[in-house]
Amino acid sequence: MSTKVSARLACIIALAVLACEREERRFQPAPAASDGGGVRAVDLQPGLVPSAGIPRPLGHSPYEQNAYGVSQGKTLYNQFNCSGCHSQGGGGMGPPLMDGEWIYGSSPENIFQTIVEGRPNGMPAFGGKIVSDQVWQIVAYVRSMSGLLRKDVAPGRTDDMQVRPQEQSTEKARSDAR
Repeated sequence: MSTKVSARLACIIALAVLACEREERRFQPAPAASDGGGVRAVDLQPGLVPSAGIPRPLGHSPYEQNAYGVSQGKTLYNQFNCSGCHSQGGGGMGPPLMDGEWIYGSSPENIFQTIVEGRPNGMPAFGGKIVSDQVWQIVAYVRSMSGLLRKDVAPGRTDDMQVRPQEQSTEKARSDAR
């Protein structure tokens, strides 16, 4: 009798483990062809006129489900001095990236287009200066700031603006900070 129960329990555990799905751990996304067209939020044409040398959005974000890509985006966000205008997401000279109000849209394609082409009144165009792969990593990180990604993909925040302690921090580290 206990052998049958053990076999059933083992079968249920095996099915539960197989049903769990975490992120896909591809460090480089599969190359996808660009459609050549862009997503337009408004009729304005800021920054550079699109040409063959400027990357175009793919129609999806290859790093939305990839914690490594989001983490790389966080590094690139600081290296390209996005924090100079947007602070660590809370806004400064540029609009905040942590809220639900997005002037040009919060879809990955809209954010990609904003980074590549720039926007009127201050957002410079980075097209031709940042490779498409890195732009997508920054897009994934920017979306993680306002909670638009799954929690297991988003990186831990390291800035002073966080509302609560990082999930990864230990009790000892929290008590040492006080």
